[in-house]
Amino acid sequence: MSKLKVGLVGLGFGAEFIPIYQAHPNAEVAAICQRNQSNMDTLVEQFGIQGNCYTSYEDMLADPTVDAVHINTPIADHARHTLMALEAGKHVACTVPMATSVEDCERIVQASKDRGLVYMMMETVVYSREFLFVKELYERGDLGKIQFLQASHQQDMNGWPSYWEGMPPMHYATHCVGPVLGLERKLAKAVSCVGSGRIRDNLAQVYGSPFAVESCHIQLQDSDVAAQIHRSLFDTARQYRESFNVYGSLKSYEWPLIEDEQPVIHTLGKPEPEIPSRVEVPDYAHLLPEAIRHFTGRGVYDSDSNQHLSFTQGGGHGGSHPHLVHQFIRAVLEGHNAYPNAVESANISCVGILAHESALAGGKLMAMPEFTLKP
Repeated sequence: MSKLKVGLVGLGFGAEFIPIYQAHPNAEVAAICQRNQSNMDTLVEQFGIQGNCYTSYEDMLADPTVDAVHINTPIADHARHTLMALEAGKHVACTVPMATSVEDCERIVQASKDRGLVYMMMETVVYSREFLFVKELYERGDLGKIQFLQASHQQDMNGWPSYWEGMPPMHYATHCVGPVLGLERKLAKAVSCVGSGRIRDNLAQVYGSPFAVESCHIQLQDSDVAAQIHRSLFDTARQYRESFNVYGSLKSYEWPLIEDEQPVIHTLGKPEPEIPSRVEVPDYAHLLPEAIRHFTGRGVYDSDSNQHLSFTQGGGHGGSHPHLVHQFIRAVLEGHNAYPNAVESANISCVGILAHESALAGGKLMAMPEFTLKP
């Protein structure tokens, strides 16, 4: 197989990935699925789609020309749509999270293993230019020994689709779990989480989750390092922020407090005090095939005339989308162990699921399921 033939479903935000697959030298958009025919026609015209067009997901999965499916449907559909695709013999790339229950995460891991198919959760932060910069510092030895990891994801979800209303903050925690596990490619072995504050009663009743903020400590497997993450979705005043702080024995990196500011590097001074300095984060398009490099700087939804909430609030996801596509294609065509694979995706997702259970239980320590600990 020289080209991966991909079918895409969930084409609101998911339309962002169509031109990346079209431009990639080792991929082809074989099909798209859009329930609304009028929206389908618009997509076909906008992107010049040559592949098959379906209003039924089942029909797209039955298409023998489709090798893999990229899923961007609503959160509650992720597990069902993923399992359907795996059962149909298709490799899967799925937006976050993998699922909303431990049981569904285990089903996906087992189905991927049983059928020998690639599953990759498309976690944006671990391919953002900021994360790739920190990862380069770490791999070069500039940070020294990692001593502590910290991440946050704070966002006001008012105005988003109704299924977000009242969602437990940790049920969508992958953007802060991913980087603290991904830097050293570790797995979480246990979590303890506390809830803080209270959201409006009408929101709290939807999922039975009262907390405005959930804050979680993560114990890493085979490591003396711990991580702390926190997450908020409603009734907490904060500009959108996905942050990642890394504290090392030689240097530490801190994400900017305000969007469009530069991050800070702290360098250990001996015997002088620590020295802080602002640093400009470079782009990492050079890691990509030339044909898709320009997508790190622009996309479908970053123009004034064509906006999506994930871009206006999320800052364009740090140029991560072409990196995600490239890694998925490599995983299927080359057998590359792209991050995060099925087990790692389950581990990341289950951190959030069990963290919320811990918060409801007053901070109880929760061990990660065994199936998430064997990569």
